[in-house]
This record gives sequence, structure tokens and C-alpha cells, in this order.
Amino acid sequence: MRRRTAVLSVSAGVLFAVTSVAGATTVVHDRTTAQQQPAAAGTTVGGAVDPLAAAVTAAQRRLEQVPGDWTTWAALGTAYVEQARVTADPSYYDKADGALARSLALRPDGNDAALAGQAALANARHDFRAAAALGEQVVALNPFSATGWGVLTDARTQLGDTAGATAALQRMLELDPGIASFTRASYDAELRGDRVNARWALEQALATAQSPADEAWCHAHLATLALADGDRDEAAAQVTAGLLATPGDPSLLLVRARVDAGRGDVDAALAGFRAVVEARPLPENVVEYGEYLESLGRDAEAAQQYAVVDTVRRLFAAGGVADDLSVALFAADHGDPGTALAAATAERERRQNTDSADALAWALHSAGRDAEALPLAEEATALGGAGAVALYHRGAIEAALGLDDRARATLTQALDTNPSFSPLLAPRAQQLLDSLAVPA
Repeated sequence: MRRRTAVLSVSAGVLFAVTSVAGATTVVHDRTTAQQQPAAAGTTVGGAVDPLAAAVTAAQRRLEQVPGDWTTWAALGTAYVEQARVTADPSYYDKADGALARSLALRPDGNDAALAGQAALANARHDFRAAAALGEQVVALNPFSATGWGVLTDARTQLGDTAGATAALQRMLELDPGIASFTRASYDAELRGDRVNARWALEQALATAQSPADEAWCHAHLATLALADGDRDEAAAQVTAGLLATPGDPSLLLVRARVDAGRGDVDAALAGFRAVVEARPLPENVVEYGEYLESLGRDAEAAQQYAVVDTVRRLFAAGGVADDLSVALFAADHGDPGTALAAATAERERRQNTDSADALAWALHSAGRDAEALPLAEEATALGGAGAVALYHRGAIEAALGLDDRARATLTQALDTNPSFSPLLAPRAQQLLDSLAVPA
């Protein structure tokens, strides 16, 4: 299931539409976790021209005519950040870096648009301290920049500054109560375990959606939220509604594959996961496909996917993306405690949030250091919004320490939350719980 800090799934992307009339640049909306249909320039999405590709093309044409237009350089750089995410092509990050640097070279003072783009880029690369510092510069220059408050919200969330993130989000909501702020509000509520308000905020985002891609994204996350609670029927209904808006959207196909896997429809699930990794070969997507294959006993095919993951990660690393979190979790799940510990420790140094606590706890468990792992596992589940994976991790650690009553309660909570939270881990959780059963 969705991990909040999977590569690029929570990168701060700001989508600008660059009009060709007089070279004016108009901010349409910005997103933290928007999952749009990837499209190259000139292609269409849902029967209409893809707005991201159109924005990039318009900006490039404008800059051919007026190379000194610093606002368009900023817009182009930020759109490149978005393109990297929706196409899973990290080479766009270097393009973004260059375009944003060019904007700042042309206008070094008062250029909050370029600084916001740099903050989005830093978030996408998981350099959250740099993103927070840049976001603070943006809102100091322009306190009315909803984009600035948005990227600051993202960075503070990932750094574990929950109060600071909520404060920045509140300011963003006051300035621009639209899709970008409502989606962040949903995420903030989800982190706290407030599923009711998380759904409400996504419904508000859907009501303000201005394009088929926006509608599809909102349905994808409503589906993900439903599936996290084990409601496959609601998740399937949301996927169906989203695909009507944007057929073939990879985020929707991913949720549908998870629903099919949970229902035991192996052929449909395999086809779905395959379509997702072909359209959007992000490391976490390839890992999920591989783990589903592994759960079916198709180890050779799973190994092929895991080999692809290594290649994809190298490409993202070359684009400046740090991916220690998913490396740590994968290594811990697949018998490599040394790699898991090194990656989880690096991630914990980078940010002190619930996800890094969970990853380090699980890495320590894989190395047999459960006494050290337990406080971190407790921290990872303390906010109230912990998913089934983190609860399973804590339950396994409690069981390893002989805390059987606690382990039974935690594992039961994980499986009650979503009995099919992972094709690989959910059966392990059930087996562990069964082994802890109190004799009659």
C-alpha cells in the first residue's frame, strides 16, 4: 500500500500554465502528490491536450523569442519538476535545476517564483531541509504566495515538524482554498488518523477540480484512502469514476491492481501491475509488482523486477534523488539487514518523521536489535494515522521481545485495518498472529 514517502509520491510539484499571449505566466495550481497521466508534448489526455506538456511547450517557445524572461524560466523549471514525477524520468530534474538557476541569474532579487520552484525540486529530490529553507525564503519575500506555503508545508511534514506543517497549511488554505491546499489538508488529517476529514478534504478537492487529470487524481487518492481501510468496493468505485475522467491513468490502475490482488483475481492484478510499471516505472511501483509476483511463488519473475529496481534507483540517484527509505524497507523485507540499517540510518539523519522511524525500527528488527527498534516503532505509530504496514512492523517487534499480549493487539489492529495491506507482508502478519494465539 501507499507509503507516504515513497519516491516522488509526495514531491512538491507546481504546475504552471504558460500562456502564449504576451508571454504572461499564470499559476493554475500546485500539487504535492498529484498523479497526472504522463504525456509528452503534443499528446492528449482524456481527449484534451495535456496541460503539463502544453505548459512546457509554451514556455519553451516563449523563451526562444524572449530568452531574458525570468518569469517563464521559473515556470519552465517548475514544470520540469512535475514532468519528472509524472513520467518517472529523473533527467528532468537537471533540466529543472538549469531553468530555475537561469531565472535567478536574470532576476536574483525578489524572485519568489524561482525560489518556490527550487523548493519543489528539493522536495522532489528528498532534500527536505533545503526545501524548508527555500520555502521560508519564498514566504518572507511574498507572504501571500500559496505556492510558497505549500512547499513549506511539504518540507516540514517530511522533517517531522507536524505543528509547523499544520500552521503553514492553514495559511495556504486561507490564501487559496483549492485543490492544492485541500489535498494537503487531506494528507495532514490522514497523518493524524482522522480519516473522516481526510476524505472530506479530498471531496472538496474533487469539487474544485478543473481538469480531467485533477478529477482522476482525486479519485485515485479517495480510492487509496478507502483501500487503506480495507473497503475494496469503495476503492473500486472511485477507480471506475476516475478512469471515466482519464482512461489509463497509472495511479488509478495501481489502485485497481491492488483491489484485484486483494480479491484474488490474479490475472487482472498481474495485468494491472504490469501496465503501471510500463507507464510509470517508479522504484516503489516496480517493487510492489515484484512483491506480488513473489507472493504468488513466481520468484524468478520477481527477481527480474527487483533487478529493474536497482537500475531505476541508479537513474534517480543520478538525478539527485535520495531514496534511502524504500531501500531500507526493501532490504529489511528481503534478508539484507546490513543494507537496511545503513539506508535507514541515513534516512533518519535526513528527516525525523514517522516514516523514517518506521524504516529504522524495521531495519533494526531485521538485524535482531529489537530492544532498540521498539521505541522507534512506537514513535512511528504514535500520531494515530499509522497504516497497516507500520502496525505490522511494531507487532513483529513486540512479538520478538516476548510482549505477546501487545503483539496480538497490534497485529490484530493491522489486519483489521486492511487484511490485504500487502500481498507479501499480510500473510506473514496473519501467520505471526496465529502463532501467538492463546491456547484454549
